Order: sequence, then structure tokens, then C-alpha cells
Amino acid sequence: MAAGDGTLLGQSPRPLGVDEAGALPARAGRAGIWTGLGRFCRKKPLGAAGGAIMLLIVLAAVFADQLQTHDPIATEAAHTLAPPGETHWLGTDHLGRDIYSRIVHGARVSLIVGLASTLLGSVLGGMIGLLSGYVGGKTDLVTQRVMDILQGLPLLVLALVMSASLGPSIQNVILAISIPIVPRAGRVIRSSVLSIREMQYVEAARAIGIRHLRIAFRHILPNTMGPFIVLGTAQLGSAILVEAALSFLGVGVPEPYPSWGRMLSVSAAEYAQKAPWLVLFPGVAISLAVFGSNLLGDALRDTLDPRLRGA
Repeated sequence: MAAGDGTLLGQSPRPLGVDEAGALPARAGRAGIWTGLGRFCRKKPLGAAGGAIMLLIVLAAVFADQLQTHDPIATEAAHTLAPPGETHWLGTDHLGRDIYSRIVHGARVSLIVGLASTLLGSVLGGMIGLLSGYVGGKTDLVTQRVMDILQGLPLLVLALVMSASLGPSIQNVILAISIPIVPRAGRVIRSSVLSIREMQYVEAARAIGIRHLRIAFRHILPNTMGPFIVLGTAQLGSAILVEAALSFLGVGVPEPYPSWGRMLSVSAAEYAQKAPWLVLFPGVAISLAVFGSNLLGDALRDTLDPRLRGA
């Protein structure tokens, strides 16, 4: 028998705004995300600007095929060194290739190399730092001395040596950039592990007989995610810059892939004076990518680090 509000007798009516699928909690979760983003933008406007820059670069990389106006590797002898105009928005290079289309596709190359090398180096370094910090003793001593040797070499120099040894290819460039990131990631994660492993809940887990491997990966590793995210965001800009430098020197991403660094290497020596757009626009793209990732990384560090939240 139906009651006056359309429900059966003996059943409690549903709260207003809640359907069978639980739409209210879903809307509340989305509202919480937007609220958190709004708070982040108000407190860290520079970080929000960096995030917006990185979002634009990501969108350009994802939709490069739709955003291009010309084939990025097609040459046109009749339009060599054409200045920016209606047909070629950012001009053309010495082979008649469209600069705008090459920059858009170069964003894809830079993000693939930057993200892959940062992820690979950070994960490897994080695992080494986790095990080194948790085990301690001679294992930690030997591991840290190896990390000292690797970290003593500048990132660009080590990446240059490895890339020149392995040969120019996207896979080799990713590997060459990721190796110098390993000691930096290992040091950051190890410092967090050294403080976390002495906490009471870790000691309690040891006392009740939980295996060390489970303690390390189940109880300690999740609590290092904040520094890990900050590290990855900060290293992304460095990885993009190193990839551009390697490509500029001729040992990075090979042709026909459009790379921002290679665009500079081709144009800087011979055509910079009579066609300055060849240097200007790739340089601006590299600067924005590094600038945006650094701003976002600094804001995330201030937000995720409890010691800096009040700053």
C-alpha cells in the first residue's frame, strides 16, 4: 500500500537528492575535488599557473594530430625560412617545415621522454632508498656510497655520456636521463624512511611478527608518497631540459621526430640572425615547460610537506 509521498508503507522514504546509485556521495566527492582545487589556486597562485601551463602542454601533446596545421616532417622547398604569417603561424625552418606543427608534436616527444625517464628513475631510486633506509647497516652504507658516486656527476654530463654510448634513440635517451635521477630519488625516499621506520606503528608491526618486506611496502612506502610526488614533479622539468640539451648536441632524439632541442641545434648556428623565429619559439616552449613544472613542483612541496603548510 502506497503512502502519501509515493513510498510503500513500512519503507522509509529516500532522502532528497539521493538515488539508488548513491549519486549524493559521488557529487559530494566531485565537489570536494573542486573545492580542493579552488583552495590550492587561492593559496598557491604561482603553482596554479604552473599547473595550467603543464595542462596546456599535455593537451597539445595528446591532441597534436588535431592541432597541427601541416605535416611536421614534410619539407616544402618553396617556403623555406618563411616568416610567421597566415599560412605558417610561426614560420618555417630552412627545409620549409612548419614551426608551429613541429612545436606541437615536439611537446609529445618532450613529455614522453620526460615522464618516462622521471618515472623510471624515481621508481628505481625510490625502491633503492626504501630498502636501503629500512635495512640499514652495511647494506645502507654500501648503497649510499654508490649513490654518492652517481650523484657527484652532474645530471647533464652523466646523461650525455650514457646517451653517446648507447646511441641516439628515444629508448636510449629515456634510459640515459633516468639513471642520473636514481640517486636523487633514493636520497629523498631514504630520508623519509629513516624517520618513518622509528615510529610507534612500525615498531608495533615488528612486535606482532609482521614480515619486514610487508612492513616496508605496506606501512612505510605509502607514507613516502608525498615526497615522491614532489620529487617527480620537480625532476620532470630537469628531464625535459636535459632531453632538449641532448637533442641540441645531436645525441638525443633522432630525426624524423620533432624535438625542441634539435630544432634549436639546426637553426641556432646558421639562421638565427636572419630568421630569429627559428630560435625564439622552440626556446619559449622549452622555457614554459621547465618553468611550469618547477612552479607546480614548488607548490606541491609546500602543500604536501607538513613542515611547510603554515608557510
